Amino acid sequence: MQIAILLYDRFTALDAVGPYETLGRLPDAETVFVAERTGPVRNETGNLALTADKALDEVTRPDIVVVPGGPGQTPQMENDTLLDWLRAADATSTWTTSVCTGSLLLAAAGLLEGRRATSHWLALDFLKQFGVEPTGERVVSDGKYVTAAGVSSGIDMGLTLLGRIAGDAHAQAVQLLTEYDPQPPYDAGSPQKAPAHLVEEIRGKSRFILT
Repeated sequence: MQIAILLYDRFTALDAVGPYETLGRLPDAETVFVAERTGPVRNETGNLALTADKALDEVTRPDIVVVPGGPGQTPQMENDTLLDWLRAADATSTWTTSVCTGSLLLAAAGLLEGRRATSHWLALDFLKQFGVEPTGERVVSDGKYVTAAGVSSGIDMGLTLLGRIAGDAHAQAVQLLTEYDPQPPYDAGSPQKAPAHLVEEIRGKSRFILT
């Protein structure tokens, strides 16, 4: 089984690394980071890079596709090379997944039309433009498509899919070994729980503004 994690300039690191650390622990699976060109790909801050060991044209039939989000997602919405690869990979994949605004790339490729999906809370309404039914759930499964909400939810997505493929016991073992037992110091991890003024401040600075 081959797991292909897509990289592009200014991706969000945890969007890719969360699934890598969970879903990537499938028994006998090969995990590859893939991009238009091989070599280092910088995250949104520019101070961290992951290495794409394979170019898009070298990964033609992955079993699982993982698409992270991040500020760099916006220009990729019109990148025909990337969108064509997503369509081709999806044609034969067993699972096609995303984290955060990666679902907008799947939607732009026409893969989520008529389906339920999630994304970062700031970007949810933009899914509607592609005929997708947005939901605020943390992980959403619709057929072979599994989408996760913002950033950290990629860990949940990875564990969810890991359990379906390898069984609950294996997924629980991975959760235990990674000691994924969230106990955040603040209860502000969603717009429904965070202080209203903070939500509005962040929303006002967002690139996701409907006009």
